[in-house]
Amino acid sequence: MKDLKHLMYFEELLQNQDNELIKQAQADGQLAIGYTCYYMPEVLLNVGNCFSTRLRAPNTGSIDIATYYMSNYTCEFARSLLERAIEGGYEYLDVLAEVDACSAMNRAAEHIEVLNCNTKEKFFCTHLDVPYKVEDYSVEHMAIQVRLRLLDEFKNVYGVDTSDDAIRAAVKEHNELCDVITELSEMRKLENPPITGYEYAVCTWVSYVCPTALILPYLKETLAEVKKRKLDPKPWYRARVAVVGSEIDDPELIQLIEQCGAFVVADRYCYGTFPGRERIELNDDEDLVYQICRHYMETSLCARYMSEEKIQQRRDRADELAKEFGADGIIYEQMKFCDFWAFERPLASHILTEEYGWPTLSIDRPYRSRNSGQLRTRFQAFVEALEIKRIQTEKEGA
Repeated sequence: MKDLKHLMYFEELLQNQDNELIKQAQADGQLAIGYTCYYMPEVLLNVGNCFSTRLRAPNTGSIDIATYYMSNYTCEFARSLLERAIEGGYEYLDVLAEVDACSAMNRAAEHIEVLNCNTKEKFFCTHLDVPYKVEDYSVEHMAIQVRLRLLDEFKNVYGVDTSDDAIRAAVKEHNELCDVITELSEMRKLENPPITGYEYAVCTWVSYVCPTALILPYLKETLAEVKKRKLDPKPWYRARVAVVGSEIDDPELIQLIEQCGAFVVADRYCYGTFPGRERIELNDDEDLVYQICRHYMETSLCARYMSEEKIQQRRDRADELAKEFGADGIIYEQMKFCDFWAFERPLASHILTEEYGWPTLSIDRPYRSRNSGQLRTRFQAFVEALEIKRIQTEKEGA
């Protein structure tokens, strides 16, 4: 297939956290709100003249300084963010909005604040305490915090419009973005899809890190291009896989999987589509912030939620997506030293195989995987196993 028109531009945007579109938005007087976790209601970071940018640490090399502060037994994602902050990589932010989700990210955010990694006069950090259960009272608790620690602070410090009209406008724009990403995602269900998993992942990630209003026209143009794309006679892949697990923002990891012959058809991981790119439906009867908080808490599939219903929801959702997108198997991944997913992954991957019947590859991995020969070997072996299984099934069916 011919390369997508904007793919190289999207890749360039992902090379720097403070990218061209962020600079453009700030030059127009908008405020950059950095965040890392799905628990932080992304859409509420886009009210008024604010825009959200989900933090990454592209081109990470040494993380020795962050390791000095956080130890080498904490997740590399959190350490990489702190390293980048110490280097001055997040000086452009006007606000850092974090949640008390995991101890590693708590420590990273705390060090960013204590070490004065951002010297803007009005810069501030804010934290939300996220409940462990999804009940009416816990959603109300979350909504109160969002009002006090997020929206009120935006208004008091920067004069941001946080009215209901501003919130509805942010939701409308968010839904428009989600519709485009969802339509691109649906094309991955086709036997001979007009988009690769890598291309789709890049489109998804730029939708998180760039101002929505500025990236949306490029994504719409890409969707129109994909719809008309001339396909190769036969599908390029040898197997279809769903990738499930913890945080992934590394284009080279998805690229590595697909270089081994697997087409990534579904992305149930943090910074992916499920959850993250679903429409938010609002009614006129309930408080808007309450509705939005409920949406994020109900759709969250983070391993921090340890209640039985949430554990079951994560397993069922992985099964549903693998079936819906026609996967042959599941890659269940986890960032090294991620406490929550380190508990979740071994048992969940076993259950997906034994109880749901999915061939499952269970891996832990570094934040950046570009030089991992071990991962390449395991991906190649998994693809071969899926391919052999499919051939045997076809013979038995014949």
